[in-house]
Amino acid sequence: MTEGGWLDRFWLVAAPGLRLAAVRVLIATFALAWLIGGASLSLSCLWFPSARFEPVGVVSLLDAPLAPALGVAIWLLTVLAGVATLLGWRHRMIAPVFAVGLLWVTSYRNSWGMIFHSENLLVMHTLILALVPASDAWSLDGARDPQLRARGRERHARYGWGLRLMATITVLTYLLAGIAKLRAAGLAWLGGDVLLGHVAWDNLRKIELGDLHSPLGAALSAYPAVFVPLAWASLMLELGAPIALFGAWQARIWAAGMWAFHVGVLLIMAIAFQYPLTGIAFASLFAVEQPLVALGDRLRGRRPDSLLARLLPQAEE
Repeated sequence: MTEGGWLDRFWLVAAPGLRLAAVRVLIATFALAWLIGGASLSLSCLWFPSARFEPVGVVSLLDAPLAPALGVAIWLLTVLAGVATLLGWRHRMIAPVFAVGLLWVTSYRNSWGMIFHSENLLVMHTLILALVPASDAWSLDGARDPQLRARGRERHARYGWGLRLMATITVLTYLLAGIAKLRAAGLAWLGGDVLLGHVAWDNLRKIELGDLHSPLGAALSAYPAVFVPLAWASLMLELGAPIALFGAWQARIWAAGMWAFHVGVLLIMAIAFQYPLTGIAFASLFAVEQPLVALGDRLRGRRPDSLLARLLPQAEE
């Protein structure tokens, strides 16, 4: 087997255009919800004292904070571009604007003394979506161009490679987290004491500050043995993340395990990683278009003239 042949089989996997379009809708919907729902946090930093400004990432291009009006304008442009991306309107031109705008908004928020990592994967997925033909199906672009719409019904590697890249980035994110645990704590992580220390300290700090904390995590801190299987499970899931790229059932088992991991973090540390908790972070691993197609076909069979039936995608012909 040649190296080129293996790479082709790994990356150039045929997928329906509708699958990539469904992932576009899911990711753009979440990103818009994050931008609008977290507007107070993202925009409040525009009025912070300039002494607190510590630019990171792309914001390092700046020597001083933005004027508040310009910051609000960038946020608003990003939201508008996100709506267009969600609807699949002029995707080639506007999706890159949305991706770069989201990168800027998240980086600017991180430039005031506290760096958040929870949106990194979302931004990476959005940047990849801007590079692939994600509006060939289920989009305004396809609605006004019959040839594009017909092409979007095909299964082709031009739709599969972007999904594969998103899935690979997702897997690498968790793999690197597992490696970081080993670099920081070594095999001592498996003893559970390091995890116990993280949970106990995080909850104690929040209690002292009067912040939201986890009563469950605080209570479990009195039982060190509980954290041994939790430490093993977290490390095995993160280091074992690459198995998700090698089959549908492996992807289902791993994604379910990682989702349960994030639920556990929420329960014992009161920390919500919203993107994976919604499941959208793992969408590129699955045939997410199939439930939409099934619902659309069912509605068209019962009420073919309803607005929802016309909006939902149809099965491939």
